[in-house]
Amino acid sequence: MPQTTFIHGFHAVIAKLRHRPQAVLEIFIDADRHDARARDLLKHAELQAVRVVPVDAGRLEGMAGGGRRHQGVVARVSEESRHVTLPDVLDTLEEPPFLLILDGVQDPHNLGACLRVADAVGAHAVVAPKDRAVGLTQTAIKVASGAAESVPYITVTNLARALRELKERGVWIIGTDGEAGTELYAAQWPEATAWVLGAEGDGMRRLTRETCDQLVGIPMLGSVQSLNVSVAAGICLYEARRRLRQDRSGGF
Repeated sequence: MPQTTFIHGFHAVIAKLRHRPQAVLEIFIDADRHDARARDLLKHAELQAVRVVPVDAGRLEGMAGGGRRHQGVVARVSEESRHVTLPDVLDTLEEPPFLLILDGVQDPHNLGACLRVADAVGAHAVVAPKDRAVGLTQTAIKVASGAAESVPYITVTNLARALRELKERGVWIIGTDGEAGTELYAAQWPEATAWVLGAEGDGMRRLTRETCDQLVGIPMLGSVQSLNVSVAAGICLYEARRRLRQDRSGGF
């Protein structure tokens, strides 16, 4: 019998229903949710003949691991069918994509911390190359503290090609580089963005850098020359999220 795990959030669950419905064993939804997103989820579940169980919020909290943003929906899925592709995620979004791209991160602790940042800031996915990258090891999953289940981790064979495909979908590719002529806080960008960070020390590979639409640098005011990749990811993604919320609501 295959092992199972839980995924949560409307994007993750609907993406799984659309592209790998055989992996979804059952869905648990907040019994008090009757809004459009809940109705859309129920429609997809019905089409795929997946059982939906209304439950109270407390049970969802327990399945999602307490304190995580389950949004009122949790699905039990087959552990063997967790692979998600970039189109799986992009095709289900109802808002501009917001992605984190990691080029050459080989430390599982750094990957786990980046997944936690991506979850906290509401990124839709984390993307990395299959080669020269650590992969989703048990150490990375543990450090992620549940974010490995809530944020799709997508591996691609050719990162530069994946970036070009994102650009064809209207996603603006922003690379972080200590030698960039524009600082993060002075730069401008559209809503649909993919933020590219390289490994500490090596940075992005040349072809990755050349594929970016824009390069920005994080101001370094002290004596150190670089930041841990998860710290840099947090700075960039939260600045992007701050501006988005400010633009939409007039304040953070």
